[in-house]
Amino acid sequence: MRPRSKLPALLLGSALIASLLGVGTVATAAGPGDAPAASAGAHTGHTMAVSTQASADDPDGDGYIPADPPVTGVTPSEATPPPRYHKEFQANCAVTHTAPDDPIVYPGQPGKSHDHTFMGNTTTHAGSTTASLYGGSTTCLAPADASAYWMPSLYKGDRKILPVGPQVIYYKAGVTDYTSVRPFPKGLRYVVGDPMQSAQEFRGHKGFVEGWECGDSFFNVDIPASCPSRPDVQLNIRMQAPSCWDGKYLDTPDHKSHMVYPVVKPGTNDNMCPASHPVALPMIEFKMAFPVNGDMGDVRLASGRGYSFHYDFFNAWEERTLEALVDHCIVGGLQCDTRGYDQNHPERGAVLNADHRLPCPGGKEGAEWTTRESTGSSAC
Repeated sequence: MRPRSKLPALLLGSALIASLLGVGTVATAAGPGDAPAASAGAHTGHTMAVSTQASADDPDGDGYIPADPPVTGVTPSEATPPPRYHKEFQANCAVTHTAPDDPIVYPGQPGKSHDHTFMGNTTTHAGSTTASLYGGSTTCLAPADASAYWMPSLYKGDRKILPVGPQVIYYKAGVTDYTSVRPFPKGLRYVVGDPMQSAQEFRGHKGFVEGWECGDSFFNVDIPASCPSRPDVQLNIRMQAPSCWDGKYLDTPDHKSHMVYPVVKPGTNDNMCPASHPVALPMIEFKMAFPVNGDMGDVRLASGRGYSFHYDFFNAWEERTLEALVDHCIVGGLQCDTRGYDQNHPERGAVLNADHRLPCPGGKEGAEWTTRESTGSSAC
């Protein structure tokens, strides 16, 4: 049985956001182009309202969105398959728009979040649901990836700096037994990191990779004060998501508890999922590049200092396409591009055609899977 909240929606929202973002936040409704106010505070610009509404995907408003069906009877894999250095593919997506919306933390409440930069699904807004995203238009190279990806917007002074072109979003194996990884369930969503985390918490976060970097400067917890002023230099950040799922919920009240990072198998260097979250899913890694360099003294995030970086993921992949990429690239131990092709193993072929679409098995030439926006069903 799941722990069920007895709080009414208003109190649930208050308790939820107090725990997720810290007590004492201030309500604002900034416009999508507004820059956060400058200050020397640790979390400049992070003034957020309390959530008072449940997602339309939440059947009873208690903050838990059950998986239908749940995944049961799974034991965390302790197997050690043949070593493969890479077990991944890329799902690269360009920026679509910015808005002070967050359909995970503030569902149905436009303007209550700090400003976010959205990628992937072109329709993402405060009221987005699994049904509204699934089958929708996308800036991801694979049309089947209608997922929503977002992060706090980055500013230089009052000017919003948007990443240019498709941004690298890896789907990797986070566990040693890469053959145990299965596709995301439809509608899964979560938050990676915390806008209220301290510099020390950001550096110690299990998803921390290389922090903020530019030129030859790496592992910065905060945005560097300056970067080489050259055309080839951008501000970059990488951060990995948890990849072990409890198999029960697509979301939980804190938007995190249903997902955890792998743990080390005792006596080994192997990573495996814990018994509480036994289902191994792809590990998403954001690798974002912002076209800004030179004097960085006035560069900041909408959520505050550089160490307030975090991001959100809302899965709306067409199921057959995602399954094919996961099976071929992650389970198959390959280093795939966005088409599911590993140039080091050309004999293994590609998953998607030249248009980044999944061909129909045994179908006529040119036939491919499509998802109907009106019904959400997939067919060749």
